[in-house]
Amino acid sequence: MTAMIHDDFLLRNETARRLYHGYAEEMGIFDYHCHIPPRDIAEDRRFDNLTQIWLAGDHYKWRAMRANGVNERFITGNASDWEKFLAWAETLPRTVRNPLYQWSYLELDRYFGVRDTLLNEATAKTVYERCSEMLRTEAFAVRNLIRRMNVKVLCTTDDPADDLQYHRKLREDGFEVKVLPAFRPDRAMAVESAESFNTWVLRLEKAAEVEIWNYHTYLEALRKRHDFFHEAGCRISDHGLETAYVEDYTDGEVGGIFEKIRSGTGLDEGEIRKFKSALMFELAAMDAEKGWAHQLHFGALRNVNTRMAAKLGPDTGYDSMGDCAIAAPLAKFLNRLDAADRLPKVILFNVNPKDNEVLATMTGNFQDGSMAAKMQFGPAWWFLDQKEGMTAQLNALSNVGLLSRFVGMVTDSRSFLSYPRHEYFRRLLCNLLGTDVEGGEIFEEVDTLGRIVQDICFHNAVRYFGIDAPK
Repeated sequence: MTAMIHDDFLLRNETARRLYHGYAEEMGIFDYHCHIPPRDIAEDRRFDNLTQIWLAGDHYKWRAMRANGVNERFITGNASDWEKFLAWAETLPRTVRNPLYQWSYLELDRYFGVRDTLLNEATAKTVYERCSEMLRTEAFAVRNLIRRMNVKVLCTTDDPADDLQYHRKLREDGFEVKVLPAFRPDRAMAVESAESFNTWVLRLEKAAEVEIWNYHTYLEALRKRHDFFHEAGCRISDHGLETAYVEDYTDGEVGGIFEKIRSGTGLDEGEIRKFKSALMFELAAMDAEKGWAHQLHFGALRNVNTRMAAKLGPDTGYDSMGDCAIAAPLAKFLNRLDAADRLPKVILFNVNPKDNEVLATMTGNFQDGSMAAKMQFGPAWWFLDQKEGMTAQLNALSNVGLLSRFVGMVTDSRSFLSYPRHEYFRRLLCNLLGTDVEGGEIFEEVDTLGRIVQDICFHNAVRYFGIDAPK
């Protein structure tokens, strides 16, 4: 049979093929947002089998399996790794036109050389045993998997109270790929539950070595951790929000709200919004002072199925697109920072396609000429990081901004097998530009377009984040 993933996969015309094979294919990867565990990299983990590396923690696959009628025992339950893989192999043929279908074959090909076998119930045992045997060898230790995909820089997602010991070990080991932390202070703003918030504040207090007794000392502790992350090479913060918080507040009000929740008393909705508004501003201002990029991920409606979220915890496949209003609060937030001369570099992500043009146009309001594309419309994220979503994001950015200055794709993944997602994006980018060339809509020479493709794939991120990438 013809290989599912071939050299010209997704490349529909000659110019697309020239752009991809001549310019994009060999570029390194700058993955500035992922959820890969730094411990696994530091310890150079080897996985015992394909289930452990491919299915564990992958809520994309879990959602598909549930939709296919698979019992939870074979997803997150106590079934054996082989039984869980078999359940996935039985599901994969049913995922046609879901991005999991193409991603799965791309990953099997690029890591394991499986390119002439359809994965299904009949072939599951052969694929499982072949790939699992490979995973147990040195060539498939985690660091070699990263090297295999030509990753140059990857930024993990880290809580402000984390000690970053594994990042430190990687530096001490001299691992040539830059593995840097990203500052993710979501829990610093999570004041909906007094109990969980106060438990986390104790962790922050210990990590920062600051006695937190009021809002001022709370900010002092966060700033100390921000400084600590900066010294560890961090140049990016990352925030997961339904929308921007922009209530008007006074310092006295916020101080009183902080004292109230520290006493164990729950906050009302208005107090929650005021606290989040104040802290959002302060965190962005810290980023601006240090020249960091400030990533804002908007619109996810998380833990919708409360019964299953309580049973399995967050990030287990019970989230969806939200439809919060974003434009007006985001405009007020960015304007508040700009007016105070505290506006950092900002990357805006949306999970609902209705917000593509909203965010793409918002970036144009606050470009200040200090650098190219200081304000970025981020790549297609979560439910949108598939063929239609990536293409729609590229089109929205092209229509109202400068595609040529885009900082490119991210994996946003917990899996070490997810790096072909960059290749997938690059093929779609080259196909989009190639189609325009052959349709008479772009008049530049292929070499000029090729350099733009290389910028989007890699060079723009290096310049934007100010992080030197290994050769």
